[in-house]
Amino acid sequence: MNTLTKLALGMMGRLRPKPAVGDAATSIALPSPAKHGGLPLMEALAKRHSSREFAPDALPARLLSDLLWAAYGVNREGGGRTAPSALNCQEVDVFVALPAGAYRYDAAAHALHLVAGSDLRSVTGYQDFVDEAALDLVFVADHARMGMVPVAQRESYASAAAGAIAQNVYLFCAGNDLAAVIRAWIDRAAIADALGLTHDQQVLLAQTVGYPKRK
Repeated sequence: MNTLTKLALGMMGRLRPKPAVGDAATSIALPSPAKHGGLPLMEALAKRHSSREFAPDALPARLLSDLLWAAYGVNREGGGRTAPSALNCQEVDVFVALPAGAYRYDAAAHALHLVAGSDLRSVTGYQDFVDEAALDLVFVADHARMGMVPVAQRESYASAAAGAIAQNVYLFCAGNDLAAVIRAWIDRAAIADALGLTHDQQVLLAQTVGYPKRK
């Protein structure tokens, strides 16, 4: 589906997911993440960039596991994460749109839990390249977890946390020869509907990840 078609459907409130490709497991236990190795930080920063051309190949389970842990996994005792959040609210949920369905990343269990049995990649952004990339990440703030944060500041605090998560993804991709791009031009209402979000949950950003398109 091209960008103009998506935009038109979005303006009419008719942007919808595609049928799932294959069978979606209710839960996916991810392999233990590799927490050592990779590029030195300065080299990863030097390679960090946004890509808009992706190959359709799926990421193997090990690489997906490492990606999600790097993004927002538990990295120490007490449940601390690889990205910060104000007052440790941990208000951001990471959803993963795969061809077989959409999943919520459970950092404590390091597992994925199915939330929608359809292919949401066509809904997670107006750009046409998101439809065929391996996966799209969606960062969602749950305001119900931010009781200690003044209401007027919740969106900005959550957006800062989502930005930190997105940068973790960028750096992981730079160090593992993956392509990535963050996207704010998205139909938040369509995504929220497809994911079955509540009124307390707010779609902040999306990020496409996959292998670079072969030249």
